[in-house]
Amino acid sequence: MNKLLLTILLFSIASVALAQKMFVSKSSFNIADAVIVVDSAEPLLIKKAAALLQQDVEAVTGKVIAIANTIIGGKNVILIGTIAQSAFIRELVKQKRLNVASVQNKWEGYLLQYVSSPFKGVGHALVIAGSDRRGAAFGVFELSKQMGVSPWYWWAEVPVVKYKDLFVNTTLKWADTPAVKYRGIFLNDEAPALSGWSKEMFGGFNHLFYEKVFELMLRLKANYIWPAMWGNAFYDDDSLNIRTADEYGIVIGTSHHEPLMRAHDEWRRYGMGLWNYDSNEARLKAFWQQGMQRAWNEKIVSVGMRGDGDEPMSRETATALLERIVKDQRQIIENVTGEPANETPQLWALYKEVQDYYDKGMRVPDDVTLLLCDDNWGNIRKLPRLDEPKRKGGYGIYYHFDYVGGPRNYKWLNTNPLPRVWEQMHLAWEYNARQIWIVNVGDLKPMELPISFFLDYAWNPAKISADNIQAYRQNWAAQQFGNTYAKSIGEMLAAYTRYNGRRKPELLNENTYSLNHYHEFENVVRKYNNLLIDAERLNEALPPQYHDAFFQLVLHPIKACANLNEMYFYVALNKEAYKKRQAIANDYANHAKQLFINDSIITLQYHQLNHGKWNHMMSQTHIGYTNWQQPPYNKMPVVHYIPKDSAMPETLAVDSAQDIPVNLLPKQFSGKIFYESRKVVSMEAAHFSKAVNTHGLQWKVLPDLGRTGDAVAIFPVTAKEQRPGETGPHLQYEVYTESEGDCKLYAYCSPTLNFHNTATGLRYAVSVDDEVPQIISLNSEDKNSISGIWNSWVANNIIIKSSVHHISKPGKHVVKFWMVDPGVVLQKIALDFGGMQSSYLGPPETLITK
Repeated sequence: MNKLLLTILLFSIASVALAQKMFVSKSSFNIADAVIVVDSAEPLLIKKAAALLQQDVEAVTGKVIAIANTIIGGKNVILIGTIAQSAFIRELVKQKRLNVASVQNKWEGYLLQYVSSPFKGVGHALVIAGSDRRGAAFGVFELSKQMGVSPWYWWAEVPVVKYKDLFVNTTLKWADTPAVKYRGIFLNDEAPALSGWSKEMFGGFNHLFYEKVFELMLRLKANYIWPAMWGNAFYDDDSLNIRTADEYGIVIGTSHHEPLMRAHDEWRRYGMGLWNYDSNEARLKAFWQQGMQRAWNEKIVSVGMRGDGDEPMSRETATALLERIVKDQRQIIENVTGEPANETPQLWALYKEVQDYYDKGMRVPDDVTLLLCDDNWGNIRKLPRLDEPKRKGGYGIYYHFDYVGGPRNYKWLNTNPLPRVWEQMHLAWEYNARQIWIVNVGDLKPMELPISFFLDYAWNPAKISADNIQAYRQNWAAQQFGNTYAKSIGEMLAAYTRYNGRRKPELLNENTYSLNHYHEFENVVRKYNNLLIDAERLNEALPPQYHDAFFQLVLHPIKACANLNEMYFYVALNKEAYKKRQAIANDYANHAKQLFINDSIITLQYHQLNHGKWNHMMSQTHIGYTNWQQPPYNKMPVVHYIPKDSAMPETLAVDSAQDIPVNLLPKQFSGKIFYESRKVVSMEAAHFSKAVNTHGLQWKVLPDLGRTGDAVAIFPVTAKEQRPGETGPHLQYEVYTESEGDCKLYAYCSPTLNFHNTATGLRYAVSVDDEVPQIISLNSEDKNSISGIWNSWVANNIIIKSSVHHISKPGKHVVKFWMVDPGVVLQKIALDFGGMQSSYLGPPETLITK
């Protein structure tokens, strides 16, 4: 039976219930035999969405269904429109055949509903009613998604599953609205990859390019973009760009350092004099006014000012001057629009040093959205307090999946584990930063998975909890590749992003992991290569039509990063053998060189996909960094050769397995206990012996968030400070030690920042047995989140804090981790009695379970 019984290509947790309602096996309403009806008075976006739905139905069924502006008797209809402008929808509402109360007057709401006998001569209708033009479009693309058309069908070659018929469930009624008002992406750091690709494919960042981007955004339910700006200017490069944005209903903004709708490169093209308000006020005002006059489309206007080229303002810049700049910019807005400035959406981005101005008292009018920022590495720097006065413009978040800057660029591949994105954006949501969420996605590809997740979570945070992330990945994989291998693919997506999240590929070198302690480097390479073996086997099992998509979304990042890690491993082996004058150093050097060559071959594989469609897209350099800025080309790491006549006999270094002190442990126990091995006890945070939840607070495991396991944090994240001890919420870890005396306790925590800028920072407490808990600040020593110790926190993707404790005698002890402030995410604990070895990931867990 070639009919769609129930779509299994589930795009998000929220889609499950909808998919179950949308299609059935038998009904008198077959989409493939219907007519799409759109009122001629509707905006262009509605007509564009209708045309794309027509395209999608053809892709699924092979049938081209008609689009009409009137009701055709005897034909079932798919009625698409806005509540305000569609005469057909208004008539159904008037006749009480359609109840739109759940979405009417809502921002971007849509209603999908089956209606029987909607008009004379029409037996059935599927109504897609939007509260506004984007709402209607989002409803259309929800239908397309449930039909099996992935939002990434063009951008990642995801095949469409074919069905002869698409029968609509006659009980269908589905209403939805977004939680975050503006949800968007920033195309940035777009050279050499995206710029080279777009020039070859479209002739540059013109309206042909943006048509593809805007369609993708609508299918992902995004509505807002900061266009590409490295030497590019959205409004100036192609006069049709603005009209294309309007046709697709996409809200245009400019980045945090581009005021009043002018791209930075336009100052290079047309500006005169210095980018300095003190000395060049008149010319800057004229430059900005021209930008506002040109931007007739729907937009959010960036206000404020940074230095030329996204540089900091001068040390002498005063808050008063910046406030005057914003005041003058708002006057320009009023002059151009003829309306009060507060009628035009605006944002002020508290990016880098601009946050310092805010912290020192600079303020902007209440209707301006304060766009709070992360530290460029996925850790939010500032959030509003719950007791702060409400702002009309609210708060937003500018987040990063890609970055150019210190401690190092990371632009090549996806290094953003979804659990960490969830944890930080959950903080943003709970602390009411909900007006704008925009994420720097670099070249757009290869960030397909985190982009989907970021925008889905922005649409409805309540639908995706920490426990749902695994299911989300599986559902996302199912939409791209079908249900058969979705679970395995979801696990692969989790694994490679977790491995990449430990340390960005651009920061890797032969010294990252320990070669001699805990088999660390060997284990990292082995696990990545095993993942590659699994991915290649699955690729062979997939039908051929999925191979291109699987290579882009799964196999390529695994293959490229497994190869990179192995290359550095052999460079490290060469370095070690060379020190010992061992002839095998030469074999290690040759193997490392071959892996370096393989890196180029893997890139070439990507560029040759689909007859070269993605040429240039993986041309980002990633090997050979010497400082924060990318090298001009990939450079082979230095290896050394030993002349054969000077080689020494080889010796095998032995790093034996952990010793389990059987005599020390209880003969009978259940659950899990930790033991001392080589004067170290190591505990993954999620393997606690007991979680004590009190005062309405609860410890929750955050799956896949740790560098070597799961993490644990307290919820709700808006909880008040707790005093550690007695009945306070805490975690307990049962340990057995052979040693006694003083030991160091190391707590490995996610690099969360001091987002309320308190003197104490975020705090936790630790104790052993019945000692008084020691309160430890996680991050108080970091003052500006862009230098100093912060560099090591983000480069290593961990904060490790230590405390000293006294163990009175060998035997059983209980380590306790106490909640003081919310927001602390614990990954691992280690007790060191003097045996801890230097390593990147810390000592392996010493755990026995029964």
